[in-house]
Amino acid sequence: MRNIQGIKVTSSLSKDILASFVVFLVALPLSMGIAIASGVPPISGLVTGIIGGIIVGTISGSPLQVSGPAAGLAVTVAEVVRNYGIEMLGPVLLLAGLLQLLAGVFKFGTVFRVMSPAVIYGMLAGIGVLILGSQFHVMLIQKPRATGIENLIDIPMSIVHAFVAPDSIKHLMAAAIGIITLITLILWEKFKPQTLKLLPGTLIAVVLATAIANVMHLPIPYVDVPLNLSKVFQFPTFERLTHLANLQLLIASMTIAFIASAESLLSATAVDRLHQGKKTDFDVELAAQGLGNMVCGFLGVLPITGVIVRSSVNVKAGAKTRLSTVLHGIWILALVVAAPSLLRMIPMSSLAAILVVAGYKLVEVKNIRKLKQYGRMPLVIFFGTFAGIIVTDLLTGVIIGVVLTIGTLIYKISNLNIYLKKDEQNRRIDIYLEGVATFMMLPKLSSVLEPIPPNTDLYVSFDKLTYIDHSCFDWLSMWEKEQQNKGNSVIIQWDCLERIFRRSSHTL
Repeated sequence: MRNIQGIKVTSSLSKDILASFVVFLVALPLSMGIAIASGVPPISGLVTGIIGGIIVGTISGSPLQVSGPAAGLAVTVAEVVRNYGIEMLGPVLLLAGLLQLLAGVFKFGTVFRVMSPAVIYGMLAGIGVLILGSQFHVMLIQKPRATGIENLIDIPMSIVHAFVAPDSIKHLMAAAIGIITLITLILWEKFKPQTLKLLPGTLIAVVLATAIANVMHLPIPYVDVPLNLSKVFQFPTFERLTHLANLQLLIASMTIAFIASAESLLSATAVDRLHQGKKTDFDVELAAQGLGNMVCGFLGVLPITGVIVRSSVNVKAGAKTRLSTVLHGIWILALVVAAPSLLRMIPMSSLAAILVVAGYKLVEVKNIRKLKQYGRMPLVIFFGTFAGIIVTDLLTGVIIGVVLTIGTLIYKISNLNIYLKKDEQNRRIDIYLEGVATFMMLPKLSSVLEPIPPNTDLYVSFDKLTYIDHSCFDWLSMWEKEQQNKGNSVIIQWDCLERIFRRSSHTL
């Protein structure tokens, strides 16, 4: 028996080690690319990956989830850095992490899961388009524009500029490296051999692009990684912390806390479906993410979220425990400390191309098809959120989505449909009430049911009525008597109506 347990432990350990290497290879280029998209040095993304693996991985409420920098926060972080400087990123993250930590401690983990999927999908799709637009310019060695809509509109101009600029050769070389990265990613995902299925396409694409750029000594920008890791740290000072009184910075902190929490818990939910082991404790996971972001804030690096891409790779690679997550962070740390010169060989345009693909993948068509099954309103909420983010900004887009969701809910809980099926020959009318009957619907009820002509047989059905309050219940009683006085025969499903009324009363 002891031998069997020893074999199981050894097998689990070997699977965790293998999975950790696979996740490490996936996380490496993505972490640097997301940092570039966020307007911070690539090493900042790697430090966040280290914290996500070693610290968050150790205490996570979702053992197989992998945390690190995520594309979903790149837009918000870029706005903070652009408007207030990289030195204010730390204080903003400290507050965001504290909000997450407190939410986890006070058991608010499940609250973040009640957000409408249409808003979440619209938010991720909008962020994806913004990342795609900004990184397309970086791929051509040009600066991203100030707003998302400008990035999209100016893509043709960037392409033209690459051909007509005085240093067009340099731009075209960078573009070629980006295109090679894109093509390699697409081909690898489509035709990768089964024996090499665990090797991530991002790594293959970056290695190939890096080899070509370095062998040919192309004069294009490369990743700038400091030989001393501590040079990336931006420790918050008391003066910087006082700037959090600025309303815009407070909103930025709350936005990061919300998006990071929602994305982490959505990712954890998806990971739970991929394996049969221990499921997520959402409150513990939220607190762990908050603590991780507080550490990131103290060091002044990128924020952390649970990331579905890395997490799903972790599970598919055979991970059994949280050890694989922790080890992947250790491997990143070892590379950054021992061999930073290897990272300095990577072309910036190659990482930008990876982010173009990552942005594209955030706009998942299958999510739109899924929402379509539930009617038009989820699609309206999705596209309202999506368009709001692209045209204005992330926070405004999410607010639009939330307002549309609340509006839809109010409509549903206050909507009453009345259908009349008339049989003129037999002087019969079948009346169907569907939805919610409250005092606000009395004018509608009276306008439809009171003008019914005399000497008519009336059959009233409540099978599709979900709620009725005392006002409507009492009004229907009086209406029945009025119709009988007019010579009408009235058959009402009073048993059904009374059951609905009792159920409605108990919900108050």
